Amino acid sequence: MPIQPPRLSPAELQQNFADIAPALTPNEAVIEASRCLFCYDAPCMRACPTHIDVPKFIRQIMERNLTGSAKTILSANIFGGTCARACPTEVLCEGACVFNGLNEKPIQIGLLQRHATDYAMANNIHFFKRAPALGKKAAVIGAGPAGLSCAHELAKLGVEAVVFEAQPVIGGLNAYGIAAYKMTTDFALAEVEYIRQIGVEVRTNTPVGKDLPATKLLTEYDAVFLGVGLGKTANLGIAGENLEGCFEALEFIVPTRLKKFEECIVGENVLVIGAGNTAIDVATAAARLGAASVTIVYRRSEKEMPAFQYEYNLAKSDGVKFLWHTAPRRILDANGKVAGLECYKVKMASGNKLESIPNSDHVIPCDMVVKALGQDGLYDLYKSIPGLDVDGKRVVVNPKTGATSVPGLFAGGDCINGGGEVVDAVEHGKIAARGILQYLKALLN
Repeated sequence: MPIQPPRLSPAELQQNFADIAPALTPNEAVIEASRCLFCYDAPCMRACPTHIDVPKFIRQIMERNLTGSAKTILSANIFGGTCARACPTEVLCEGACVFNGLNEKPIQIGLLQRHATDYAMANNIHFFKRAPALGKKAAVIGAGPAGLSCAHELAKLGVEAVVFEAQPVIGGLNAYGIAAYKMTTDFALAEVEYIRQIGVEVRTNTPVGKDLPATKLLTEYDAVFLGVGLGKTANLGIAGENLEGCFEALEFIVPTRLKKFEECIVGENVLVIGAGNTAIDVATAAARLGAASVTIVYRRSEKEMPAFQYEYNLAKSDGVKFLWHTAPRRILDANGKVAGLECYKVKMASGNKLESIPNSDHVIPCDMVVKALGQDGLYDLYKSIPGLDVDGKRVVVNPKTGATSVPGLFAGGDCINGGGEVVDAVEHGKIAARGILQYLKALLN
C-alpha cells in the first residue's frame, strides 16, 4: 500500500501507544518502597547524573510523605517527572541497585519517582521561589530540558532569565521527540508550565541566528546560556534521499506527539537505518501505527548497536526485524517515491574499519525509509559566534561551570555531548546556572 494514515482504528492506536509503564497505585508504591534497603552509600544515587537522594525519597514514600518525597526529587531534578518516564533507569539508578547483585529484581525507582512527582504536580504543590534580584539578567537559548533547567536554577539564584525558543512549542524533545508510549505531550507541556511558575519568561517562535544573532544577546545580556540541542538527522550521502517516503527520524516521530495517531502516516514496509535509541523509537512507533513489517538496517553487529538492551528487547517484542552487517547503497525510485533500498553486506577489517563484501548487493523492497543516524550539530550557529571552541558537533565547555571559550557564554545539553539523556541536560543546566552566578558575582566585585 502507499504511505497513508494507519489502517488501525483510533481505539486500537490508543491501545498501541498506551503508557508502557503505568503508574503505581498508592498501595503498590508503599509496598515497592518497603523493599528498599536504604543503602548508606547508595549506588543508585551515585548513578543518577542529577544525584537525587534516592533512599531518602523512597523512605518518604514508604512513610506516605509524598510532598516531602517530591521535594527531595525536584530539588535535584526539576524535570523529575519526565526522567521518571523517559530516563534509561535500567542502566542508571535501577541498573546500580544492589538487588541486581543478589539476583533480585531492582527497586522500581523510576515508577516511585513518578508516583511522588505526579502527586506534586496534580496538587499544584510548589517548593521553590525566586531569590532576591541581583540586578543581572541572562539570556537562555533553547526551551528544552537544559535551557529550562538553567532558567529555573537562575531564578532560584536571583538572576533574571529570558528564554528564546525557535519553535512554537516549549519543552524541546520532551514535547515532541520522545516516543509517545513513554510520555504524552500533555504531560510534557504540563510539566513545563509547572516549572515556569517560578517566573520564567519564554519567547517562542524566536530563533537565534540570522535575525537575532547570538552576538547581540551577548551584548544585551550579562550572560548567555546555549541550550540549543542538535540539528537535523545526518544524511546518508546516497542517491534517493529526497524521494517521497524518505524521512529523517524526528520528521517521523514528531507527528506521533503533536497529531492524533490516526492522522500520522506510515508505510506498509518500513526500513529504519541506524540502531541507536532513536532508531528504536522510530521502529516501534511504525510498528504500533500498523506497518506490516518494520526492519532496522545496521552496518555493524548486534553487540555494537548503540541502543540500550531494554530498548532492543522492546523493539523485538513489537515484531521489529534486524539486519546486521548491512549498509545502504541507494534508495530506489519509482515515479518519485521510495520503492526499495539497495544494500550490500560488510565485514570487519583491520583497525575496526568496515569493508564491503564483493557481490553482496541486494534490494529490500519498501515504501518508507527513515534515517536515524544521529543528528548534526548546529554548525552555522556555532560559526556565527567568534572565538567559540567546537570539537566536531560538540561545543567545548568547562565541565565544572559550563563556561565556553567565549566570556559570558555557557552551554549545556546535547550541543555539548553530541546527544545524551534528558537527565544529563538537566544537570548541565544546573551546572551552568551556578557557573553563571559565579561569573556575574565576579563582575559585581
